[in-house]
Amino acid sequence: MFRSAGAADVLDLGAGHGRDALYFAREGFAVRAVDFSPIGLAQLRGAARAQGIRGRVTTTVHDVREPLPLPDTSVDAVFAHMLLCMALSTEEIHALVDEVRRVLRPGGMFVYTVRHTGDAHFGAGTGHGDGIWENGGFAVHFFARDLVDALADGWESNEVHAFVEGGLPRRLWRVTQTRPR
Repeated sequence: MFRSAGAADVLDLGAGHGRDALYFAREGFAVRAVDFSPIGLAQLRGAARAQGIRGRVTTTVHDVREPLPLPDTSVDAVFAHMLLCMALSTEEIHALVDEVRRVLRPGGMFVYTVRHTGDAHFGAGTGHGDGIWENGGFAVHFFARDLVDALADGWESNEVHAFVEGGLPRRLWRVTQTRPR
C-alpha cells in the first residue's frame, strides 16, 4: 500500500524490537522507528546492523502521549500495529491521531491495527473504563466501530479490514486512512 501511494519513508509508531520496521527497511523504505522502550529500540538497531540495513533505520525513544518529535508534513506514511489499542484513553488516542495527521505530508497514508469489541478478551478480565480491559496483566483498549469512524473524521480513503491474529485468536481491524491533499 505504501509503495503504491508513492511513499519513500515510513514512521513506525510503537516499533518495539522492530519486526515491522525491519520489514519496511528491507523493502527499501527509510524507516523512523519510535517506541518508549530503549531496550526494544536497541534490539532493533542491532537487528538492522546484522541485516545490513542500518542506514535505512533511525530510532527515537518517545512516549506517544506527548507530541511527536517531528516537523509538520515530514513523513510519507505512518504505521502502528496495535499501538493505538494499548492502555491509552480515548482522548490520548484522538490526540495521537491528530499528531499523525500533523506529521504526514498531504496525500500521506496512515495504517493502523487495533483489537476490536468482537475480540474474546473484550468484556473479560478487569475493566478499567473507556473500553480498556485487562487480561493476564495486559491492558487493551478495545475499539468499537464508532471510535474508528470518529478517528477517520477529516481523512480520505478510509478502509476498515477485519482479520484475526494469534492463537486466541485476537480479532483486529486494519484501518487505512489518507491525509487529504
